[in-house]
Amino acid sequence: MPAILVEELQKVYRSGSANPVKALDNISFEIPKGQIFGLLGPNGAGKSTVVKILTTITTPSGGRAQVQGFDVAKEPLQVRRQIGVVLQQTAVETLLTVRDNLLIYASLHGMEKAEAVKRMRLVAEEFELAERLNDTVYELSIGTKRRIQVAKVFMLDSPVIFLDEATTGMDPIMKRKVMERLKNEARKGRTILLTTQILSEAEELCDNIMIIDQGRKLAIGTLQELKSDVQGANLEEIFLKLVEDKE
Repeated sequence: MPAILVEELQKVYRSGSANPVKALDNISFEIPKGQIFGLLGPNGAGKSTVVKILTTITTPSGGRAQVQGFDVAKEPLQVRRQIGVVLQQTAVETLLTVRDNLLIYASLHGMEKAEAVKRMRLVAEEFELAERLNDTVYELSIGTKRRIQVAKVFMLDSPVIFLDEATTGMDPIMKRKVMERLKNEARKGRTILLTTQILSEAEELCDNIMIIDQGRKLAIGTLQELKSDVQGANLEEIFLKLVEDKE
């Protein structure tokens, strides 16, 4: 059983207009356990919609999707127990301290306080937040808020992680630390789905890559398979060729 299974996934937004917006048009893919899977596409391609459906934030209009064998539409609570999520929006409580953000997040997932404090110290050190633990989040920079959000994911042992533009606003050194941590987590068997606009990140991290545009799948495979099929020297060339050919 794959960690993530998506079959003919559709999402249509109807706002009362005569022309509904089809955000996803029969997208299918699967991700084996322990793999890093990259979802790439231009702005508005449907990447975040895929993530929102798989994390039970929104429901699909058609098709089906499973995470760890649980149906995202029929078994949302079971799905949420399997996942850690970093969304594009900075999901931190800005009126709380960094410490409270981390500890409350762990508590909401049922972690004992002693274990939560132990993990908080570890992730705070790793993500260079140790000296910020008593700071109120709203006073911090966008990049620091992003670090807090990523650190929250690693407070848990959830088998599946979703990262939607996770390194936005981070400095290059911290981006490198996050990338190395993700590689290590995948080696331990955790499954990671990430969206990114940074093609070099996808090239380095991802076991498989899917490129979408206007809600449709353009290509999927390993980097070497994409290079062979599309005849591009690197992911940037492949990406541009696929999008241009579609237009």
